[in-house]
Amino acid sequence: MERVDRVKYFIEILKNLSAEEFEELSLKAANENPWFTRKSVRQSIDGIIYMLDGNKIDKWLSEYHPSNSKKNVGLVMAGNIPMVGFHDLLSVFISGHNARIKLSHQDSVLMKWVVGILNEDENESIQILDKLNDFEAVIATGSSNTSRYFDYYFGKYPHIIRKNRTSLAVLTGGESDEDLHNLGEDVFSYYGLGCRNVSALRVPEGYSIERLATAWGDFSEVIQHHKFANNYDYNKSIFLVNREDHLDFGYALIKPSAELFSPISVIHYDYYSNESEIEDLKRSDEEKIQCVVGKDVNYGKAQKPELWDYADGVDTMKFLQDL
Repeated sequence: MERVDRVKYFIEILKNLSAEEFEELSLKAANENPWFTRKSVRQSIDGIIYMLDGNKIDKWLSEYHPSNSKKNVGLVMAGNIPMVGFHDLLSVFISGHNARIKLSHQDSVLMKWVVGILNEDENESIQILDKLNDFEAVIATGSSNTSRYFDYYFGKYPHIIRKNRTSLAVLTGGESDEDLHNLGEDVFSYYGLGCRNVSALRVPEGYSIERLATAWGDFSEVIQHHKFANNYDYNKSIFLVNREDHLDFGYALIKPSAELFSPISVIHYDYYSNESEIEDLKRSDEEKIQCVVGKDVNYGKAQKPELWDYADGVDTMKFLQDL
């Protein structure tokens, strides 16, 4: 079976996954990583279906030509949200290269399941390794700290090395209640652990932050997750002891700060007075921002990227095509 056809076959498996199969898969994933709840695994699967559905694969591939040679591409995957490494694997597989994967110990169950489906007809096209070897190019995803080690070990090979990123939302004050509710999806999906999760807001001067408490009420269930609740309690105690200004929604803490990165359960906000300030921020913090909701991405769509919405703005397919 051709690789494009294999990917389309994979989509059909996702679409037709039975309730029993899903329960077994999500339970195994949660046993490995407690952050991977049934809801988050379901959301990840639905996001992949959305990404691959219809004629999107053909549209995506029409922009590229096949690689001149088949290379072994090492993939160092993250594990912060379910199947976060899927797009990199898909890109390597569908471009005709061989994938040599170092899985995250936080997301091995789901990715092994994906590999088992894609690799059914081609035993050598995807290999999961305990330690990367026999590779000619690398795509590595980690933190800003691990990126230094990646640079050291992989710098002599063609590479894409990704660091910590987060996402920003820009409000104008003219948003509808539905817009703000949808923004809650961008903030609280996957408990805020993804690089496409909004961790910081920019709002116009005079904006009433309290309006978000009502708009985000449906997401209060996040506090029922013990790990999220522990982070909430810890950060709340720090703010209270240090007498730091904040709003307590009962399930999340909203803190005035210009910082883009925020702890789990905390959302930062800062005011702006004109559009140029936002553009200056995007330019100055370009390497920290994954996407800007309300500008580049519609509310509620941050966790539904298209195939051509490349992480860090780096065209993975072109990188692979040029190897």
